Amino acid sequence: MFHPRESILLLKGKIDKKKIVVTDVQIPPLATHGSTFSGFPLSRLPIDFSVIGVAHSHPSGALRPSVTDLNKFYGRIMLITAYPYQSEQNIIILDRKGKPLKYAVI
Repeated sequence: MFHPRESILLLKGKIDKKKIVVTDVQIPPLATHGSTFSGFPLSRLPIDFSVIGVAHSHPSGALRPSVTDLNKFYGRIMLITAYPYQSEQNIIILDRKGKPLKYAVI
């Protein structure tokens, strides 16, 4: 899995009132990666209540979700990181409605 293919990760963590903390990431089972897509079969995920969302990359540099991204939203949050992947300016975190959320990297 190399750039410019999209990649995908499960975000694991805790939700405390309005605060969401990501503590770990995991490669989803049977994940697929392509030049314009990444995904995984939901039916192959084990039951894991610590999964709070998904992170994936946009090698195109687009820092916004596609319609497909929003339709396949899984969990409470979606993190998108876009090329050139150099700083927090290349990251956006969204809620289920596609609304950007404020975040801090600790």
